Amino acid sequence: MDLLDDDGLTNGTLTLSNSKDGTLVIACGAIAREIIAINENLCWDNISIKCLPAIYHNHPEKITPAVIDVVKNNKQKYQKIYVAYADCGTGGMLEKACKDLGVEMIQGPHCYSFFEGNISFAKRLNPTAFFLTDFLARQFDAFVWSPLGLDKHPELIDAYFGNYTKLVYLAQTNDEVLKKKAAECARKLNLEFEYKLTGYGDLKNTFIKWKEAID
Repeated sequence: MDLLDDDGLTNGTLTLSNSKDGTLVIACGAIAREIIAINENLCWDNISIKCLPAIYHNHPEKITPAVIDVVKNNKQKYQKIYVAYADCGTGGMLEKACKDLGVEMIQGPHCYSFFEGNISFAKRLNPTAFFLTDFLARQFDAFVWSPLGLDKHPELIDAYFGNYTKLVYLAQTNDEVLKKKAAECARKLNLEFEYKLTGYGDLKNTFIKWKEAID
């Protein structure tokens, strides 16, 4: 399987093992591409990356138990373990679990925030904005349109999105194809379209901090 297939992490896990006893990063499969790109840029060799199913993005109740399980199963195998999730809808449960387990996680409420930068995102404070990332622009049908039943009942769009005014695409890469896809998503949802190229934001900053702590 191509590790970067668009749907490669929807229902499975991805493990990149570059080290048996160095650092393990447990990550959301929805940010696998970004993590791989950051890791390659940092040339961080002494690291293993395990991505949990991306579909957990839609089922945050599954995140904390899955992370706990991976940490407990690997704590004796690695010198250091980090968790590449923000709160991500766990209601503080993931943060508590990470503290109990003695592992560090990414700061912020969710991936939209840490991609834009938590400080910048906090200033946005727009509850009427619906957000997409590169992953969700690619996977809009699988993660938004179909799960909400809009493929069969498009008349429900207003019921789900009537309180939103715009779709904000926080882009990690300068990709015109994805930008067009995101704009089409906004059109389908009857929302205004806003584009912002964020890059990797605080996700990259966090990886830099983690690598410096190890080095």
